[in-house]
Amino acid sequence: MKKLSLIVSAVILAVAITGCGAKKEDAAGGNAVKIKFATDAAYAPMEYMDKDKITGFDIDFLDAVMKEAGLSYDVTNTGWDTMLTSVQAGKEYQAGISSVSITDERKQTYDYSIPYFESTNMILVKEGSPVKSADDLKDKKVAVQISTTADTLMTKIMGGDNQSLKRMDNNTLAIMELENNGVDAVVADIAIIREYVKNNPDKKLVAIADSKNFESEYYGILLPKGSELKQKLDPAIKKVIEGGAYATIYKKWFGQEPDVKKLLEQK
Repeated sequence: MKKLSLIVSAVILAVAITGCGAKKEDAAGGNAVKIKFATDAAYAPMEYMDKDKITGFDIDFLDAVMKEAGLSYDVTNTGWDTMLTSVQAGKEYQAGISSVSITDERKQTYDYSIPYFESTNMILVKEGSPVKSADDLKDKKVAVQISTTADTLMTKIMGGDNQSLKRMDNNTLAIMELENNGVDAVVADIAIIREYVKNNPDKKLVAIADSKNFESEYYGILLPKGSELKQKLDPAIKKVIEGGAYATIYKKWFGQEPDVKKLLEQK
């Protein structure tokens, strides 16, 4: 009986040790399920393709957040519309990160992480343009990326059935339309427009701010309604912003300090 008891005890101990080892491997990410993120990598410097690699501010920020949360993940360039529909379904992709502004309208369909970036829309025109504000665009031809806040803003200003408002699949096509004289202006996120002007001085383009018509917006990580991932991401995002990693990433991509106080005040 004693010998049998010793054998049984040894087996139980071996199983327990094996179980502990498996748990540690899970915690380290060895057997962890990867969280799949979708993005539209056409928003330099926020997210864009560098040869076959997705890079940008959002990508570096996401990496810091996921490490802080202890979660395994990958990011796929799906395009804007596919990202929106697939994240809403929550099956193939469990989240989206692509400079997605938090809006009341989108909140009807999605959940968001806490805000992680302050933005606004800007106007892009050619040098010598008479356009000085969004009010000057009412009788002009304007390009925007479809289903973005720029689309929403310009629809209100120009009218939903206005044929002069051209809705493009992405901002790259919108800017090409401006360069080819197909439109008089492009409206898009500040980061995209400033980056393009900076990197293309020969194009002789001008970026115009309009705080009257374009208020501050805040980006959040896009989630399906009821996603449990929010409870893991929010604390990690807060720690990344408060702990200094955010400022380091921000300075890398924008060359200046972020206003994290204003950002953390947002809910």
